[in-house]
Amino acid sequence: MNTAALREQISRAHQHEASTGQLAQQLEVQLPHLHPAISLPDVDAKGVMTRFVTAYIDQVPELLDAANDVAREAGIESQIKPVLKIAEQFFLQPLAILAGHEGLDGLLDEAYLAHRLVEEVNDLYIKHFGQPLIPLDTTVANLIAHQLIGETFANQLDEAVHHAVDEMLNEESFALESVEAYRDKLKSPDTEAAWKRWPSLSRQLGVGLELDQPA
Repeated sequence: MNTAALREQISRAHQHEASTGQLAQQLEVQLPHLHPAISLPDVDAKGVMTRFVTAYIDQVPELLDAANDVAREAGIESQIKPVLKIAEQFFLQPLAILAGHEGLDGLLDEAYLAHRLVEEVNDLYIKHFGQPLIPLDTTVANLIAHQLIGETFANQLDEAVHHAVDEMLNEESFALESVEAYRDKLKSPDTEAAWKRWPSLSRQLGVGLELDQPA
């Protein structure tokens, strides 16, 4: 995994934002039109959402490194790593539909692809192990990012994610002896303790999703 290159790209995007304020300006325009289910504090809503987007992007390299490490422990690195490399390439060599996007605003699209890809792999892990690949709950964060990106474009990105996972992972990926050994290891108290350091990203940053709100 070349996550050092991702971190460098994210650093350049931070510099771009510092000089242009492009992301903050866009969020200021978007905030009044967000789905009412997205709950923000009454004070400094733009600042909270800006920090959310920034953290969502910043977290991608650590997310990919952690997922790769756990896949290696599970003995299925050869199956999972190609999927994670796709997420990496979303950043380093964006899809044609992402052409022309720059700064943190542009990286939100790439970060969404990466987070969604890991979310899909997590779903497969839950199906086969009863627990996720890594216990970072990005579901709400991804739904919020989906809203910020916009329904039509975000759905296109979702299709790209589904295609990548369907191409790279199948039932046989989880039918190895090494996977069975890892399944036993998941029951270890040490594993459970280590997972507790991964909080819900959206909750940590003060952004919520109230699903009982009217549309």
